[in-house]
Amino acid sequence: MSSEPATYHQRVAAEKRSAIIDAATRLFLDAGYDGTSLAKIAEAAGVSKATLFKQFPTKAALFEAIVTEYWRIEDDGNPHPHPGDLRAGLTAIGHRYVSLLTRPGMAGLFRIVIAEAPRFPELGETQFRLGKMPYFDSVRAYLEAERAAGTAHFADGRMAATQFLGMISNYVFWPRMLLVGWDPGAKAVAGAVEEAVATMLARYGTE
Repeated sequence: MSSEPATYHQRVAAEKRSAIIDAATRLFLDAGYDGTSLAKIAEAAGVSKATLFKQFPTKAALFEAIVTEYWRIEDDGNPHPHPGDLRAGLTAIGHRYVSLLTRPGMAGLFRIVIAEAPRFPELGETQFRLGKMPYFDSVRAYLEAERAAGTAHFADGRMAATQFLGMISNYVFWPRMLLVGWDPGAKAVAGAVEEAVATMLARYGTE
């Protein structure tokens, strides 16, 4: 019974944190990073300023939390498949990457960075350091594990990861930044992943 109050408070704290992150993302996108105060975020999230300041004492800390949240993967401790079947592994990673890029708010996060980077270059650095690079490095590590298992051959793991992720994001994500309502549909997206996997197998597979 003693754990119930702690569990309740943890759940409430998590709900407030989520509300703060959602409100901050909306306000940063609507009013700009510089034009949004922590007080406005607290009001929009429906929490007290003390609650917000306790979790996020600065806007920079809050933006870091936003980046980390949007790039977080529900992986149960295993971010990518075990090596041994390059086709299956790349297919799983490709579909997971699509889910990540099309997560609600991800396009908004990139728009914030692009719009504010000239005045606040640290936002781009945060997005790169805490968001893109950890995910990219995890894909590179998976490919290098496949190479060690003998199912792939390449000289540069970073280049191989760049090519694979780029083939997917250039179809699934980047048009979304320019074209209102870009939605190629589930079948077309699955086809894009399939073609990216086939290209990687033709170039780097050992089957």
